[in-house]
Formats: sequence, structure tokens, C-alpha cells
Amino acid sequence: MALDPHLVLSASLPRPAPIAARRGPVRLVARNQDGALELEPDESQSHGSRRTRIWEFDASLHCSIVGTCLTTTELRHVLDKLKIGATASDHELHALGVALAGRRQAGAKFLQKALDRRHRVAVTRYSKAKDLVALAALWAESLKQGDIPGSYWAVLTHPLATEELVKQAFGDVHMLSHLVGAANRADIRRLRELEQQNAVLADKIERQQRRLQEGFVARDRTIQRLNEMLAASDRAESPPTPNAEEAADGALRDLNRRLAREIARRERSEARAGQLAAALQKSDDALQRSERRSETIERELESVEAHLAALAEPSTAGSADALDVSGITVLYVGGRAHQTPQIKGLIEGAGGRFLHHDGGLEQSSGLLPGLIGRADRVLFPIDCISHEAVATIKRVCRALGRSYDPLRTASLACVLAALLRMRGSREQAEAQ
Repeated sequence: MALDPHLVLSASLPRPAPIAARRGPVRLVARNQDGALELEPDESQSHGSRRTRIWEFDASLHCSIVGTCLTTTELRHVLDKLKIGATASDHELHALGVALAGRRQAGAKFLQKALDRRHRVAVTRYSKAKDLVALAALWAESLKQGDIPGSYWAVLTHPLATEELVKQAFGDVHMLSHLVGAANRADIRRLRELEQQNAVLADKIERQQRRLQEGFVARDRTIQRLNEMLAASDRAESPPTPNAEEAADGALRDLNRRLAREIARRERSEARAGQLAAALQKSDDALQRSERRSETIERELESVEAHLAALAEPSTAGSADALDVSGITVLYVGGRAHQTPQIKGLIEGAGGRFLHHDGGLEQSSGLLPGLIGRADRVLFPIDCISHEAVATIKRVCRALGRSYDPLRTASLACVLAALLRMRGSREQAEAQ
């Protein structure tokens, strides 16, 4: 069966509201003060133990399931079994998968098997939920921990999943795709460039090694042929004529010249291979730095999401996610002028006291020691501060026993992540 990818691209477009095809034996009562669903058993209905199949969902859910729960490689493997989409792009591949998801006989069964096989652990963990409250709690925990693909498939196909819970899970995944895409777009682009460069360098090294090996083989053949000629000459009954001796000497000289050329070519190839290996190592180092930076951004994003979630919930005493740095004086050095009022509002809104120095742009660096002496913690962005100010901060903080925290960029997200770490350090110190 062959499908034209251009005729099914519209299947990947989002629709207004996802609607599940199955309902569980519970009913929605209300949302509590934490925003969680209040549920109670509905004795008027009964439910089975069979999980929902992908073709039983409304078509509006297929795009998010295929895009979130299957990688491009896994989806291409499924479509290869159906002998379709061999030359399709990633987007066309996604569109084909979405179109097939609702067609049980056309290939949806293959998608179902691939999803169950990939997310077997998550499905097993979610199968232990015996009521809708436990199922919703499992989804909330997975969302907080960032365990999305397997948990999304497990919660949608669970026998107890209701329309309300499916809509909630769909909305959570939809918003996460916006946040992660905005935060990691530049890192993903750089990562792909590094991977392409890595592949090019590896191909060059392989070609150089192949040429070097071919040179060695040719040299060995020449040596063998000359040895055979010398052996045949020795076996001759009559002594060699002067012409034969001259021919042998000429062949030997020619062999020496060719051998010298092969040795020089081999040395050049080895030097080139060393240069390519060094360039490849440099690319690998850059790739590792990019991956570490991506992990740092993801951790900052998780901190921001946790704080935003705490702000969205009604404030309660002792909330573990509430940002509270009351009693701490924070000195922020450097940064951009238009962000200073925002950072001040963030710190003072969390109960802290805010001090600022522009890092030597207009204010004198001689004011830094006095400000550091009044602060409990010093923050400064490494991309927007002078070297002189950084050296002064480190020297004075070591002398006064103050803590300082270099920030990756001059952004509110980095400041918020630093405040959350500051709160965590204080709570740990109080616990001890």
C-alpha cells in the first residue's frame, strides 16, 4: 500500500480539542485548591481492563502521540515494514504516521506494537493505578520529573483514563513542546552542525586510511615481483648477460624510487590522519560542551517551570516550591541596564534585599568591596561583566568569606535558578 505524503500532510495540523474515545467509571466533581482533579467513583458505569488502541482515539490526538512517543528513526522503521515513505522527509514521515494511526488495517497495528514495545516499562508502572486519582497522580509526578514520552502513552491508553484526564495530558504536552523548543532551538542547531562536521571528518580519515593501505599493498606486490625476477635469474643455467644485469639494476633502482615515493606518501598520509584525528577530537570536545550547556539549560528550565507552577497554585504555608529568600541580601554585579528593575523585583518579591553594581561601566570598581561586605550572596553574569570586576569579586569574597555564583547568561531564568539553589542551600543548612 502506497500513500502520497503530500496528500496526508494536513493530518499533522493541530485541532482545537483532543477527545478520547473511552471513558472510565468515574466522574469529575471539581478541582481542589492545588488545581488537581477531584474524582469519585461512578457506580452507574462499569469499565473493562483493556487498554485503548491508537486507532480508537480521536484523530486530533494522533499528531501528539506520534510526535511525542516515537522518534523519527522508530517511525521510519515502522513505515519501512509497510514499504512506504522511503524517501520522505522528517515532516512527511510524521504526516504519514499520523495518517496511518487511525487506520487499523492500513498500519495502525504496527504503530501500536512499536509504541507498546518502546514504552513497556511505563505501561507496566501505570497499570498499577487502580483508580483515576492514582492515575492522575502518576501523570503529575511524571510531568514534574520530565518523563514525558512513555508516561504520555501509558496515561492515554490506560483503561481508567477519562476525557478530562486525556485533555489535561494533551494540554501539558502541548505547552511543554513550546517551552522546550524555544529554549533548545539554538543548541539543537549547533548540535546538528557538529554532528555533520564529525561525519565529514570521519569520512576523510577513512579515505586517507584506505589510500594508505592501497599504497602498502602496491609496494608489497612490487617487492614480490622483483624477488620472483631475481629467483628466476638465479635458476638460469647460463650466467647472466650484461644486458640482464643492467635490466636487473634498473629494475632495482626503479623499485627503490617507487619505494621512496610510497614511504613519503605514507608519512604524509599519517601526518594528515593525525591532523584529522586532532580536528575530530576538537569537534568531540565542542560537542560535549554543547551537550553540557544543553543539560544546564534544561535544569534551569525545570527550575523555572517548578517556580511557575508554584506561582500558579494558591499560596499555602510551607509550600516546597515557593521561592523564599527572605533575610538574604543579594548583590548583582554587571548585567544589562533594562533587566536590573526586573531582577530587583524578582529578588525583593521573594523576600530578599537587592544591591546592584554595573560592573565598572559607569560605577567605580572601588565601590565593590563595600557592597560585597553588605551582601550575603554575590551574583554576576559571565557574559556581561568586565574582567576587572570579576577579579575584584573573587578576591574580596575570598577575603570576607562570602559566597559568589557566576551565572551562565544575563537572563531572568539564570537569576531565578540561582535563587532556587540559594533557597535549597539554606534549607539544607537549617536541616543540619
